Amino acid sequence: AEHQHTRYNPLRDDWVLVSAHRVKRPWQGQLEKPPPEDVPRWDPNNPLCPGATRANGEVNPQYEGTFVFPNDFPALQPDAPEPDDSDHPLFRAAAARGVCKVMCFHPWSDLTLPLMSLAKWAELATELGASYSWVQIFENKGAMMGCSNPHPHCQVWASSFLPNEACLEYRTQRQHLSQHGVPMLLEYAEQEAHRKERLVVENEDWLVVVPYWATWPYQTLLLPRRHVCRLQDLSEGERDSLASIMKRLLIKYDNLFEVSFPYSMGWHGAPMGPYLEEDCKHWQLHAHYYPPLLRSATVRKFMVGYEMLAQAQRDLTPEQAAERLRSLPEVHYKQK
Repeated sequence: AEHQHTRYNPLRDDWVLVSAHRVKRPWQGQLEKPPPEDVPRWDPNNPLCPGATRANGEVNPQYEGTFVFPNDFPALQPDAPEPDDSDHPLFRAAAARGVCKVMCFHPWSDLTLPLMSLAKWAELATELGASYSWVQIFENKGAMMGCSNPHPHCQVWASSFLPNEACLEYRTQRQHLSQHGVPMLLEYAEQEAHRKERLVVENEDWLVVVPYWATWPYQTLLLPRRHVCRLQDLSEGERDSLASIMKRLLIKYDNLFEVSFPYSMGWHGAPMGPYLEEDCKHWQLHAHYYPPLLRSATVRKFMVGYEMLAQAQRDLTPEQAAERLRSLPEVHYKQK
């Protein structure tokens, strides 16, 4: 594992180059600015705070829990017209309709670990999935991941089409079930629970691993132990244990470099809309966490050059990353 090699990602049907020795090279590149530590609990000029005025003139209610509202600048709208017919197969376009929502997790902007409403996620998935094929719940945390607002929030985009990643995972999971008779990620979770070398945290219902094929340095995959297709299929007990394991993971992330850890995360559940009438037993619910930090709170991994033009490459093994995360305390560094 100390020598460069490639690893296959069955979920994406591609390969990643592992070059563990490269993490030792001196770094003279860009240093990121650490996130601010003095975020005010409430800011009247922050458009996500209770009672604040957003860019479109709407005034937020004085919410005390979770607050969901339509994105003021949506990438998808429900009434978009059909594109013109193409006159050549190399110039194709297709209709794209949908809705975009924002969910504020909590009225306070300064929470160290704002816990999202899992019930609200499931509720939104059910509501939007009745009309749309794909419901993407995702959170961008930190300016490094393009999040300009420190207030704890996520986004939910529902689309009339299956996005590229969903199409890819639909195909690979269906092929695996056809060839092996078991859902890919259910089998994978069982293997990782037994092998343990890439395990980060686990409980009776869930486990978090740095996947064997991870691309980002401290990328993790959150998996249920039983076969579950969608968030709304979880029992109340599984939602409680999910909240617990997510909190444990996020504490470890923050403790790694003692900073509010940036990442993009999102849920991949089985497609909905017309797919609700189809057999989706090949699909296993899962969540991806993609954090960019590599060596410290100020040194990140850049996916450029070879990664953009050839294939993904990582600078430490997934086993090394998992061992480092696993060994971290589960008490937040700010609470010591």
